[in-house]
Amino acid sequence: MAECVAIRDEAARLLQHMQGLGAARVETDILQPADVLLDLYGEDIRARAFTTQDPEAGEMMLRPDFTVPVVRAHMEGGAEPARYTYAGKVFRAQDSASAAQRAREYWQVGYELFDGADVAAADAEVFALFHDLLAPLGLRPATGDMGLLLAAVKGLDTLESRKAALIRHIWRPRRFRALLDRFAGRAPPPEGRAALLAGEAESDAPLIGLRSRAEIEARIAALREDAAAPPIPAVQVDLLDDILSLRETMDNVARRLADFTVDMPALGPAVARFEARMAALAARGIDPAGLEFEGSYGRTSMEYYDGFVFGFTAPARPDLPPLATGGRYDALTRLLGRGRSIPAVGGVVRPDLLLEVAP
Repeated sequence: MAECVAIRDEAARLLQHMQGLGAARVETDILQPADVLLDLYGEDIRARAFTTQDPEAGEMMLRPDFTVPVVRAHMEGGAEPARYTYAGKVFRAQDSASAAQRAREYWQVGYELFDGADVAAADAEVFALFHDLLAPLGLRPATGDMGLLLAAVKGLDTLESRKAALIRHIWRPRRFRALLDRFAGRAPPPEGRAALLAGEAESDAPLIGLRSRAEIEARIAALREDAAAPPIPAVQVDLLDDILSLRETMDNVARRLADFTVDMPALGPAVARFEARMAALAARGIDPAGLEFEGSYGRTSMEYYDGFVFGFTAPARPDLPPLATGGRYDALTRLLGRGRSIPAVGGVVRPDLLLEVAP
């Protein structure tokens, strides 16, 4: 009981700090409509969320995080620019292998910024908030940029359908790698694919399942187009691997990225955003030469991050998950905005973990 009180007190302290920076406090329901989360993440979310059935509202999920409901509320009529803060529990289902190491419910305190006037400055504001707040604890900050990887995939010389498949699985590293190797001609197609494409669709064959005959024929046509397409150029696959393997300080990464744009000009806008962010961080007194960058960072977090991502870990406690995480999620506002969008970035911190590493 004393531990729960201490966590609540720490959450209250963090919340007060963020309110002092001009953020409006907001609340969200613990039960969230499942359809919204399923639309965002697909059926995969069921393995990570607790679900229940409401006789009137239908399937509901215990809140897996705050960002989605906060974005929904803001996009329904919030003023812009806007800063929000919140505190409360989130709930994550765990498989049997990880349940002993990971909490099923824990507190989050968060800060969300909706502002499109200067995206780089907004990224720097949110990162600096957590950087300065956590500085006394000696945590290790790490940064990444999903926007670079997304831009590289979009810049590949290949079918749009292949790019879409890669982007869909960009947050699932194993599936992404399997697809990339297949599209690059480095791995064979799925078993049975060749036999399917070699035959003709039987017009009098019985239909099994929910797909119509037209949908089945369209799928076969798409598979044939894919089979006939040339492999992704090796130099572009190698460039993707180079981006994913980046693990240097921000300033050194900037020099590497400038070289990458020679082979893939489509990276140009994402690299420009990276450089602008570095300048904005420096303007807030944070030296980019002291910040680590990881090209694959953020690929196993919540799937709405599509730009700058960051996290803070405790070097002396490798058994703990990140104490704070965050990033940019512009695409999420488009999905939930019903025709409108606004650049947005935010982050969360776990008060229970801060207490574990406090001196």
